Amino acid sequence: MQFLIRSARIVDTASSFDGQVVDILVDNGLIRQIGENLSADTDTPVIESDNLHVSSGWVDMRVLTQDPGYEHKEDLTSVCRAAAAGGFTDIAVLPNTQPVVDDKGTLGYVRRIAEGQPVTVHAIAAVTKKAAGEDFTEMLDLHRAGAVAFSDGTHPLQNPDLLLKTLQYLQPINGLLMNRPEEQLLTRFGQMHEGIQSTLLGLKGLPALAEELIIERDLRLLDYVLGEEGRGQKSEGLTSNTATTSDSTSAILHFSTISSARSVELIRQAKAAGAPVSCDVAVHQLVFDDSALANFDTNLKVNPPFRSAADVEALWAGLADGTIDAIVSDHSPQDAESKNLEFDQAEFGITGLETVFSVLITHNRQLPLAQLIEKLTVRPREILRLPAQSIAEGQFARLTLFDPTQTWVYDRTFSKSKNSPFLGRTFTGRVIGTVHQGQLIRTS
Repeated sequence: MQFLIRSARIVDTASSFDGQVVDILVDNGLIRQIGENLSADTDTPVIESDNLHVSSGWVDMRVLTQDPGYEHKEDLTSVCRAAAAGGFTDIAVLPNTQPVVDDKGTLGYVRRIAEGQPVTVHAIAAVTKKAAGEDFTEMLDLHRAGAVAFSDGTHPLQNPDLLLKTLQYLQPINGLLMNRPEEQLLTRFGQMHEGIQSTLLGLKGLPALAEELIIERDLRLLDYVLGEEGRGQKSEGLTSNTATTSDSTSAILHFSTISSARSVELIRQAKAAGAPVSCDVAVHQLVFDDSALANFDTNLKVNPPFRSAADVEALWAGLADGTIDAIVSDHSPQDAESKNLEFDQAEFGITGLETVFSVLITHNRQLPLAQLIEKLTVRPREILRLPAQSIAEGQFARLTLFDPTQTWVYDRTFSKSKNSPFLGRTFTGRVIGTVHQGQLIRTS
């Protein structure tokens, strides 16, 4: 298939055309030509827009598919359609399905169903069987079978010995451990951020301390593992002559969906000290604070919860200075039966794949567009060890087309679930389409 992208501004710091307005000719999945006033056959489709921009394809590092097991909430087909509508060409999916992605059979199912979809699906495999936090999975076999990273997903790793040994097991293969930091003994029965608002609303709180303690613990454990290697000591699953040294882009430990100012500062300090760590933030954490729950809207019930306005400011500051590496949707589809309940009975979660970019642009706090796009492209690819992408002649065309100034109303969704607080909202910034596996996928 051949098509021409006309007069698009390239947003790609890795490209020699970065910042330029050019035409891009795509033919049989490759970028054949980049330049001004390119010609093409009369029957070649042309993509144009008043303020068209193009970047390498966006990557979402945290998506809950609910397939297999909970297909009434979402399945791999519907989640991929939602992802493409949101401008993503790649998504990394959590292992929290039924059965859990904890063996090669279930991993193979995900990869088979994902074939031919409008986005590439990268499976994150569980660290422990059934993500129960007790017995290890066969992580090396899962790595060889195509797992892009390891995490118990929505279940934070509570046992420090499990986390320590996982870091040791994964180091020789340059593997990545992803953990959502939460000390669950401090958050039991919690419904929202612990603070003045939770007191006023009469809801049990989820203290920021629970997140921060686990980050401190995990950083100490990582330091212990790296210290052992540096002294040439043997440890279970790792010896000094088999360990690989990660470079600055290859984080060994990744913190998912951080939410507090103290969390940002802890990771900032760890990075300054040279620790191989990375982190992401869910896009909705950049928009709402805990005051948004005054009306008990269950579509705003998430974990980690919306914290204080000061925490939101700190998250934006962390994006600006590079402490926070990536922005994720934390897409968590829930059916009506799971959300149309009293607040304390409703499930946590928001669907967000289709609105990540628009939410960022509409609520942007003066971060340059190129920096926001980097959080959706370059850094996620580096963290997940995916091949680098750039907009250059002869390269595979894996692209996202968007207009950062177009306004639109989010009035329909490809997701099976409707638990989005953004339905019916007017946004600035719209995805025009994607290019994936040689196919042009128009979204507007």
